[in-house]
Amino acid sequence: VQLQASGGGLVQAGGSLRLSCTASGNVDTINHMAWYRQAPGKQRELVAAITSDGLRNYGDSVKGRFTISRDNAKNTVYLQMNSLKSEDTAVYYCNAATIGAGWVDYWGQGTLVTVSS
Repeated sequence: VQLQASGGGLVQAGGSLRLSCTASGNVDTINHMAWYRQAPGKQRELVAAITSDGLRNYGDSVKGRFTISRDNAKNTVYLQMNSLKSEDTAVYYCNAATIGAGWVDYWGQGTLVTVSS
């Protein structure tokens, strides 16, 4: 599975951005997809996840501001980020969890989101 993420950039606090991540390859094995982020000096953390059935899970710091969605026909997951804060500044990584002989995680290349205050 290959993941191609896009949509990062520079935005002012209070603004919005939408990230996209398109999967290719053996996409039939994908169970759920997610966005993680890593800020400088911090550990990578879960932002949001969505299963193939549309069940969603969010990190506490983004609940009510971010929305994850998935277009299975396009093998694409989106992250709509509203009311951005400076603390949302990080590299955002797309993740796909696949199941075959066992669970395997795949990662996109990361896209930088910078929120200026």
